[in-house]
Amino acid sequence: MAAKRDYYEVLGINRNADESAIKKAYRKLAKKYHPDSNAGNPAAEQKFKEVTEAYTVLSDPEKRKMYDQFGHAAFDGGASSYENAGANNGNGGYREYHFEGDMGDFFKDLFGNKFHGSHAAGSGFGSGSFYGEDMDEMFGGGFRSGSFGGFGRQGRGFAMDGEDLHAEVSVTFDEAAFGCEKVIRLQSSDGSIQSLQVHIPAGIESGKSIRLRGKGMPGRGGGHAGDLLLKVQVQEKPGFERKGMDVYTTVRIPFATAVLGGEVKVPTLNGFVLCTVKAGMQSGTKIRLRGKGIVSMKDPSQYGDQYVTVQIDVPKDLSWEAKQKLKEFQELCKGKGSRFGNSAA
Repeated sequence: MAAKRDYYEVLGINRNADESAIKKAYRKLAKKYHPDSNAGNPAAEQKFKEVTEAYTVLSDPEKRKMYDQFGHAAFDGGASSYENAGANNGNGGYREYHFEGDMGDFFKDLFGNKFHGSHAAGSGFGSGSFYGEDMDEMFGGGFRSGSFGGFGRQGRGFAMDGEDLHAEVSVTFDEAAFGCEKVIRLQSSDGSIQSLQVHIPAGIESGKSIRLRGKGMPGRGGGHAGDLLLKVQVQEKPGFERKGMDVYTTVRIPFATAVLGGEVKVPTLNGFVLCTVKAGMQSGTKIRLRGKGIVSMKDPSQYGDQYVTVQIDVPKDLSWEAKQKLKEFQELCKGKGSRFGNSAA
């Protein structure tokens, strides 16, 4: 019979690992090698027994202390309560575990206070079972209530939840801003096509995910189906930029309007609005339109703002008369502290 592997090596942890690291490593390996997920795979079954044995010792402070000091020899004398080292039973020589006495005590020792269920002396394992919430905690939410390992009185194995699936959905800028209903088509493993209507909530940002419960991979042994997580990708909209709940745009105004003041039409998500331009407005000035941004996903009564950057159009290809008038304007501005006049001097 092959020598036992080091328990720390079995769980893939270092000798200084704390209780949390031990439990995390065991969860991962138990889910990977559990017989329900590896039907007909004796190698996986052996791995499952090996990691369970390692966790039994390393999760118990007293047993771990003895193991750290004496190694496997610490349990050679009293190992019959955990395993029958001589059992072969035609299974290729691997150690088959046998449990003596009250199995509730064994699993209470193995999983600490995570074992529940009434049992009387001599009743054996059939009178106790794990509660679903405790198995969820032990195995990271992958299991539901049922008897442990298929040995319970109900004769069932673990109920394992199905895996989550991930996909992407593309929406326009306006669809993300106002919300919409999208129909997506999913192809299952057998090639069939399923159409799903998905609600895109108003205000969603690119990179956020929408969870469709129960639309993932099916569960096993009565477990729940996984979820489908749709990652949203928001398309760009020409002339608009989004930062959180705020929207940024640019508007160009004539030179004369910048000098004399007036009004300008500004595009928003809800259509055009008229904005007042003060006389002497400089290029690069920002106008704030309160409440013209994106709605909050958390509070539909809250909206972001729209910030409009003003750019001044400098006239080109002026007629001779227009140039003369502009020169007259320049002369009038000289000596009056005007930036126009000073820059032309």
